[in-house]
Amino acid sequence: MSLIGYARVSTADQSLNSQLDALKAAGCKKIYQEKMSGVRDDRPELQKCLDYIRDGDTLVVLKLDRLGRSLHHLVTVINLLHEKEANFRSLSDSIDTNSPSGRLTFHVMGAMAEFEKSLNADRTRLGLASARARGRIGGRPKALDSEKEGIVDQRRSEGVSVAKIAEELEIGVATVYRYLKSQEADAA
Repeated sequence: MSLIGYARVSTADQSLNSQLDALKAAGCKKIYQEKMSGVRDDRPELQKCLDYIRDGDTLVVLKLDRLGRSLHHLVTVINLLHEKEANFRSLSDSIDTNSPSGRLTFHVMGAMAEFEKSLNADRTRLGLASARARGRIGGRPKALDSEKEGIVDQRRSEGVSVAKIAEELEIGVATVYRYLKSQEADAA
């Protein structure tokens, strides 16, 4: 039953010292350190930390935002700890999942994360339906409109290379190849 610390700052020029001091004072013998944005989910030191934690251990951070920027990510990490039968403690936020009130706080946060996720999905669905009703279709605009398709056909019939056509139209070579392939499929 060990206290495992995790300290993170967003940029390389920021200092971890205050977090390290607080984690050591809390009794952490092993501390994982990272200089990377909390928005990223692919934080190698956090992953090493989570892989290291065993049954009965407690992951300790100075503040919740050191672990993750989104509520959804925080809940995901805490659920992973729960699966490993490990605990979580945030020193500044007075959250400790080793206590009934700490577990309740995190369950409420988890419910809020699910609610937020559901609201975002509903907003997105309504926004897309509203845009479709106005004749707008989402997604990236096509690189080749009918005018450019005609130019591709004409230039190819003249024997011009795909690379040269792409350069003239200021589009990617792959776009020209995809168009030509679709034309071949339609002809077949």
